[in-house]
Amino acid sequence: MLRSTLLMLSENKKFGSWVISNGTTRRMARRFVAGETLEEAIAAARRCHEVGMMASLDYLGENVANTSDAQRSRDAYLEIFEAIAQEKLQANVSCKLTQLGLDINSEFCAGLVLSIVERAANFDNFLRIDMEGSAYTQRTIDLVKRVRARNPAVGTVIQSYLYRSEKDVADLLACGCRIRLCKGAYKEPEDVAFPRKADVDANYVRLMKILLSSGFYHAIATHDPQLIAATIRHAAEKGNSKDDFEFQMLYGVRTDLQRRLVKDGYRVRIYIPFGNDWFPYFMRRLAERPANVGFLLRNFLRS
Repeated sequence: MLRSTLLMLSENKKFGSWVISNGTTRRMARRFVAGETLEEAIAAARRCHEVGMMASLDYLGENVANTSDAQRSRDAYLEIFEAIAQEKLQANVSCKLTQLGLDINSEFCAGLVLSIVERAANFDNFLRIDMEGSAYTQRTIDLVKRVRARNPAVGTVIQSYLYRSEKDVADLLACGCRIRLCKGAYKEPEDVAFPRKADVDANYVRLMKILLSSGFYHAIATHDPQLIAATIRHAAEKGNSKDDFEFQMLYGVRTDLQRRLVKDGYRVRIYIPFGNDWFPYFMRRLAERPANVGFLLRNFLRS
């Protein structure tokens, strides 16, 4: 019930405006969001680099309503790749298609994405297209495949809580697409997503095994120690080296586990979000782990 409420609130623009304007909540959001400027995100990526971790920078935003906002987002991503190259960081970039106009026109969106991917390729870098709610799954896969046919410096995300994901993995692997595997963070109806955590986890392990056997470089995104252990066991059994894949984790979540994996010789990339439009992302992080709500309330009451 709490998770559903938080996910519902994440889509409430009036509530979001109030939260963003609240200084205490803004400070608490910094647990999960690196800051509101590119400079702050680059500083966070540099800190990751110093302890042996890579980064993926995400300029927060989604569901833009006009082409001008989409183009401004495109320009922001072009700037991020410039900054990464200038700072010589081990970092790539993640973005959402609705931030680049997918709700407006798919052709327009594809053009913006291609321009970003071309900039990434110029720097020998990579763009990851985040997966949003299930209403966007097929459109995201179709657009990624279309752009990838022009330039391979792009990949996407598959969510293990969707029933369709095994078919989608096969479809993307057929064109050599790199995939980030995660559980999924949106509120979905039971006719499209597994309602039970045990089934989501079982599907995650099934998809992880397919990815690690594909011969392509993929990202295993989880903070769940059991799923991490299952990945490590399967990689060892199948002879995958520690350089054949990477673990990915969120900024501000399980830093102890992040560093332990680095110490054990695994490749770890931290997803670093930044920007002014942090409210929906922040609420989804709270929904993923109800204990985070206690953290929020304790800090709010102290203020």
